Amino acid sequence: MSERPFKSLRALTRQRRSDPPKVPPTTSSHGGGGRSSMPTPVTRGSMIDSAVYVGGDRVDSPSTLADTYRSLHEHDDAMAWIGLYQPNQHELASLAEEFGLHELAVEDAILAHQRPKIERYDDTLFVVLRAAWYVDETENIDFGELHLFIGPDFVLTVRHGAQPDLSPVRRRMESNPDLLRLGPEAVLYAILDRVVDGYAPVVAGLANDIDEIETEMFRGDTQVSRRIYELSREVVEFQRATRPLLGVVRSLAAGFSKYRTDEELQRYLRDVEDHVIGTVEQIDEFRNLLRDILTVNATLVAQQQNEEMKALSELSVQQNDEVKKISGWAAILFAPTLVGTVYGMNFDFMPELQWRYGYFMALGLMLTVNVVLYILFRRRNWI
Repeated sequence: MSERPFKSLRALTRQRRSDPPKVPPTTSSHGGGGRSSMPTPVTRGSMIDSAVYVGGDRVDSPSTLADTYRSLHEHDDAMAWIGLYQPNQHELASLAEEFGLHELAVEDAILAHQRPKIERYDDTLFVVLRAAWYVDETENIDFGELHLFIGPDFVLTVRHGAQPDLSPVRRRMESNPDLLRLGPEAVLYAILDRVVDGYAPVVAGLANDIDEIETEMFRGDTQVSRRIYELSREVVEFQRATRPLLGVVRSLAAGFSKYRTDEELQRYLRDVEDHVIGTVEQIDEFRNLLRDILTVNATLVAQQQNEEMKALSELSVQQNDEVKKISGWAAILFAPTLVGTVYGMNFDFMPELQWRYGYFMALGLMLTVNVVLYILFRRRNWI
């Protein structure tokens, strides 16, 4: 399915009311053109907020999807903006039946876990965005997913996750009726701006984490390698949420002249594109910096291990020297003991037993052996 920007509101509204919608087979057996005159009854359920606007002003705040459909039928040139949080299959089936949403887009909105993208199904744009926010307590990045259905006279936002909170976007748009009067396309750009602005605190948090890691690395923290790995994974996940968004924004910008997009909206989208480009470039720098940090850390760890091995080798040499000294003195002391032991044995028939100079000979033999051993060990640096 080719991706192209949103058409002008009036042209699509005329086409929308004259052509029959494409209804997913899982929703209803109703046929007919335009909107179904009897939509499936749905309670408030997961609906966060719902409003109908005419000329940029909020004219109704329905409490259910059925009331929203009814109010949209009753007002000419109206636009409905419905915000949902993790809707169930029945709620999305009702929306698909009323607004002619394509079954593949509805399936993506139910399953979630999509990458940022933009797809066109007839006169409806389906946009997937991924919001991100930095959690200071855990120093982690959390992600939320937002699905948008943008039609000629409706905006459906399906949120999966705690963020992004779109209530500030709605208040901002309602405080500027001239901007809201530009239609669903203006709401889309405002939501894009909100999501992209939410990336700035994440970038700042990652930059601070990298600074801390550099300090810990040169301080010799043993846990820094694990933190580098975990932060690298978060940066990769953040990159997956932001880089595809650049293609979404450029796809919308490609149709400025073809679909005569309002100049104010063009400025909004160019600003969003600049912020996305800056975020993507910073994330690329983070990945390269973390790769370099990991290399430096590996070098420092290797140097530390080499120093430890050198210290162990020196200690082993010192121990060998001590063993040599102990062995040398033990041998010197053992020689007199050996001679004295021989002459101390009690035998009746023993040579030199009655020799007058035998005692002096034994002493001389002990001294001679000790001197010879001392000289020998000294030359070999054993003692």
